[in-house]
Amino acid sequence: MTEAHVPSRVPVLVAGGGPSGLAAAIELGRRGVEVLVVEPRTTLDPLRARAKTTSVRTMEHLRRWGLADRLRAHAPLPVAHAQDVVFCTGLFGHEITRFPEAFGLWTGRREVAAEAGQQVPQPVVEQVLRDAVAELPTVTLLAGRRVTAVTDGTAEVRATVEGPDGDTTEVTAEWLLGCDGSGGVSRRAVGARYEGSSGALPNLSVTFRSRALEERPLCALGVHYWVIGAERGGLMGRLDLDGTWWAIVQGLDGVGGDADAAALVRTLVGDDVDVEVLATDPWQARMLLVDRYRGQRVLLVGDAAHLNPPWGGHGFNTCVGDAVNIGWKLAAVLGGWAPESLLDSYEAERRPVAERTIDAAGSQEAFLAPSFAGRDLDDDGPAGQELRTALAGALQVKDPEFHSLGLVLGYDYPRSPAVVPDGGPVPAPALTSYTPSAHPGARLPHAWLPDGRSLYDALGPELTLLVLDPAADGTGLRREASATGVPLEVVDLGSLPRLRRLVGAGLVLVRPDQHVAWRGDVVEDPAALLTRVLGAAVPAPASR
Repeated sequence: MTEAHVPSRVPVLVAGGGPSGLAAAIELGRRGVEVLVVEPRTTLDPLRARAKTTSVRTMEHLRRWGLADRLRAHAPLPVAHAQDVVFCTGLFGHEITRFPEAFGLWTGRREVAAEAGQQVPQPVVEQVLRDAVAELPTVTLLAGRRVTAVTDGTAEVRATVEGPDGDTTEVTAEWLLGCDGSGGVSRRAVGARYEGSSGALPNLSVTFRSRALEERPLCALGVHYWVIGAERGGLMGRLDLDGTWWAIVQGLDGVGGDADAAALVRTLVGDDVDVEVLATDPWQARMLLVDRYRGQRVLLVGDAAHLNPPWGGHGFNTCVGDAVNIGWKLAAVLGGWAPESLLDSYEAERRPVAERTIDAAGSQEAFLAPSFAGRDLDDDGPAGQELRTALAGALQVKDPEFHSLGLVLGYDYPRSPAVVPDGGPVPAPALTSYTPSAHPGARLPHAWLPDGRSLYDALGPELTLLVLDPAADGTGLRREASATGVPLEVVDLGSLPRLRRLVGAGLVLVRPDQHVAWRGDVVEDPAALLTRVLGAAVPAPASR
């Protein structure tokens, strides 16, 4: 819900109501936790698209929240419109090469995931999340206010909330989630600092309209167009099917103003077309990661903890992954069925994911469009075709930017204190290729059930014990969970030999975030197992 009153005390204060803060609020609010979200922006600017890629994994989270279909209904660019990234000499020039089904954009059902990716501007995503938050009675979104000071403590957090007229209110919370980005106060409150680097040259994002791009045939149909030109390079694409486009001109210095932006767009298009500039944003890629994710009762989430370059579309999605991870854990602690030590697994799990993601996206800084620029690529004769063919081969270095399911679906937590290793093989990290694995810490491999449901739709809201073998016995774990107040749903899927072989065990304990906490055929010590997966530092129970 949304209201003007600022409560003086709340269980959870979320500083920042962008994607991270809203996602965390949904995770908590769906479990009945009282949450106050403080967000400076009263409205969302549709002309500043920011992130445009909602990944396969984030769409799976949205599905779990009941929001995947809602987001697709609001997305102005349906997946069916285009799925490929096209490299070209200009929108009216020559196609050089293409990368099909980029960013997990597929139109048919795939076994590997419950959802396809979606191209949608970030303001649309945020509005869908805001609407979902408004439906949760225990969540309050205060727009037009900001958290200006935070004092961390051993028993509580004190924060100053400033209103639009400069008035301030002191709020005390049991926990504070710092979702206030790079310019917020949460990071300083825990003494964390960014470490890393920035891109060599600035870039310019432009939102614009052009009648010519609607009336004239383009060189190809794509969801993104990477333009490799002699003068300028960059990328562009549709924001909607009603004539609004975005462009990123890469590697600029000292460029600004609508006149410059229009000229730069024409350079990418490759012709003197009409351009109505709607918005511009200069920016520089940053590859930064904090040295710690928490203080005592303040935890950093999303951009407050890491800043990713946009190449590959991972930044916003990594933020949502953070929010999901800390959201269910904090709800478990506040619900009394997990100790506070469970929160120690948050940094242990999510910081390595952020580090790996930043490395993957940052590696593409060396392969921006200007680095491939060359003369005569637009030549219509054999010489031009030969140049384009050679360049198409060189551009294969860009493939990990568009095909990265190994990173998107394959990130795992094998060394987390809240999972139970079983001594089995752990696949080596991969970027482009994803090999389903049910090793503890991994995302549960997806499957479509015989009745047409996604396997993920069969999972319970908290811990789920999947029974995949009639001979496997999970009775003791169910009894222990019931006796100790741990929410556990037992799901017996009957005889599914293929899934049983894929998972490698007859029993799988799945966390609320769909990651595997434990697998085996017999639970020898149910109490020790639950204690371990809920974050207590005890010896790992045996799996067999």
